Amino acid sequence: MSAYFAYFAKRLVQFVVVVFIGVNLAFAITHASPIDPVEQSIAAVTSFGSTAPEAIAAMRSSLQELYGLKGTLAEQYVTFWSRVLRGDFGPSLSAFPTPVSTLIGRALPWTAGLLIVSTLITWVLGNLLGGLAGYYQRNRTLKLMGVVAMGVHPIPYYIVALMLLIIFGFLWPVLPITGGSAMNLQQGWNWAFVSSVARHSILPALSLILIGLGSWFLGMRSLVSNIVTEDYVVYAETAGLDSRRVLGSYVMRNALAPQVTGLAMSLGGIFNGAVITEKVFGYPGVGTLLVDAVYAADYGLVLGVTTVSIIAVSVGVLVIDLLYPLIDPRVELR
Repeated sequence: MSAYFAYFAKRLVQFVVVVFIGVNLAFAITHASPIDPVEQSIAAVTSFGSTAPEAIAAMRSSLQELYGLKGTLAEQYVTFWSRVLRGDFGPSLSAFPTPVSTLIGRALPWTAGLLIVSTLITWVLGNLLGGLAGYYQRNRTLKLMGVVAMGVHPIPYYIVALMLLIIFGFLWPVLPITGGSAMNLQQGWNWAFVSSVARHSILPALSLILIGLGSWFLGMRSLVSNIVTEDYVVYAETAGLDSRRVLGSYVMRNALAPQVTGLAMSLGGIFNGAVITEKVFGYPGVGTLLVDAVYAADYGLVLGVTTVSIIAVSVGVLVIDLLYPLIDPRVELR
């Protein structure tokens, strides 16, 4: 038990360091931008007519305080971290005066639901089919799946998303191609809203699953192909154990540990696909929110979405790291 606590403490320190570095980079990059949200807001207000210099100065001071840009860079840095700890990123420039935290709070459940479901389906299905293909190497159907996986894997997310959009939106319009749910539906845990959300999420989730499935399939097939030649597997088969038991207890379980590590490493790239996919399908998630914020030069919203994304991915990696010893007990002894 003490070994696991040492492992837990080490992973927790790594989590804090990663979040600290990532959030600092987000702060540095956004502050390096030539766009000044304060001056942009003032320009938008004064474009409707002349304004007294005193009013502009007062407005500039108030907006600098709202956006956390008052004082020196060091003072802005302290203000930024105090807001991060409180979950307050100030108001949104493009949706003024709505707070950034409110906009992220509305969009985050959509992205979290889409990514969690599609990632789990991709990982489970890819590893299961890859394990079967690696163990039953003469099966023609599984061989064909391997060929398809190798062909689909290199295709970019947006190409698959656009193909699905054309097929199911125009050639065979059986699925909704935009939005997170049907309009004029009351949001809540009622059948009409839940079923509408499920139908609208099919195409975005499918675009993520089709691309991600190939890498897990090929990786698991390669691992299983090597493990089946190990002495303990050959001995178990020679002893007359059922092939399903050999596959599940001796082969798949040993091949799963590297795949869990791969899942933790791939979480950092999840938002890349989500941003493109959500924008293509008009899905009301964090990806769409980030793209719109970049187009509108919404400094606070970009910083808020980036910070929340860094923390969310880091938390996901931490959870997987903490679950890793349950799959591979040898981790506790290292």
